[in-house]
Amino acid sequence: MDSRQYPDELIAHLTQLTALSASDAVRVIDEIFDYYREPIEAFVARRHLELQAEGLQNARIFRRIQDELSQLRFPAPLLSERQIRRIIYG
Repeated sequence: MDSRQYPDELIAHLTQLTALSASDAVRVIDEIFDYYREPIEAFVARRHLELQAEGLQNARIFRRIQDELSQLRFPAPLLSERQIRRIIYG
């Protein structure tokens, strides 16, 4: 993880709202930023495996991934089922 600087006010705000130490608050912020920076391909592959583990079939998984992509903080471009399949299987 790269070394990032966050505003002292943000870290103080998190430590006041939670029982987190300042270093734990920084780790939480890092995790949140990393979550939202996940590349589309990594998101699709990760969600495919997670949904398969829940026992869902690919047709339902592909539709669900399409829906989830549109709800991201910075929505990904719309992907067809074919594009999703290509990300997963190459």
